[in-house]
Amino acid sequence: MSKTLNNKLILGTVQMGLPYGINNSNGQISLDDSLAILKYAFDSGIETLDSAEAYGNAHQAIGAFHSKYPTKRFKVITKLPNQTNENIITKVAGYLDELKVDQLYALLFHSFSSFKKGWGNFHALRKLKVDGKIKKIGVSVYTNAEVEEVMINEEIDIIQVPFNLFDNTNLRGDIFEKAKSKGKIIHTRSALLQGLFFKDINEQNPTVQNLKSELIHLSDISKAHNIPISRLALSYCLCQNNIENVLIGVDTLDQLKDNIESTAYELQPALVEEINSIAIKNLDFLNPSLWK
Repeated sequence: MSKTLNNKLILGTVQMGLPYGINNSNGQISLDDSLAILKYAFDSGIETLDSAEAYGNAHQAIGAFHSKYPTKRFKVITKLPNQTNENIITKVAGYLDELKVDQLYALLFHSFSSFKKGWGNFHALRKLKVDGKIKKIGVSVYTNAEVEEVMINEEIDIIQVPFNLFDNTNLRGDIFEKAKSKGKIIHTRSALLQGLFFKDINEQNPTVQNLKSELIHLSDISKAHNIPISRLALSYCLCQNNIENVLIGVDTLDQLKDNIESTAYELQPALVEEINSIAIKNLDFLNPSLWK
């Protein structure tokens, strides 16, 4: 396994605090299973976790891990809620206590809209940086237009954006290049599009049916190259030079092990170009927040 690529992975923790994902039939991960997943991730070279106040008790699960394994410390990214009237400095102090860490690797606005509403928070965010309570400031966005606006803000270090086999270089390549040129760190999420790639194409789910032809095409690519879709999806994200880190979510320890094994696989350039050629016409189908 490639230590370098394992370091490129960020482990998402939403499933440790909430039942989450279109293909998640297991519900919320138990605390014991969460601790086992976190230990395996850390021991395998994954250094960073992604969380949020909105993710139920995910912060508490991470804090429980740090309390149980005091010599194993993750870098933690967390996100401010979309609506908050609480003092940001007080809120971050609460996060640090819950997570059992001395510093957040990054504090993100959870959405573009909260970023737009949060101009008044930047003085507090700068103070938190100076005081060593947070290392970086970022925003989680969906669209290229949002990336375009966020990247001109000099206070923003990290932009987190969807990227996957459908939401691919055909759609994101130019904007990633532009953001990188402005010194922004690109983190991507939705590598497996919340499990959509694994759904039965005959299932009467509106999103599945809207993307049925593309899902069939993806299945054909997987079969033709004899590569499981999970490996194809993760390897595609990891091979992108303009992406600093790739966020993954898992429901089980076995899924995490499979994802880590996928980091050893290198896609051939011709296969990457084949994936790049996939073009989804209605981009709303790629936004899980709009799924019904």
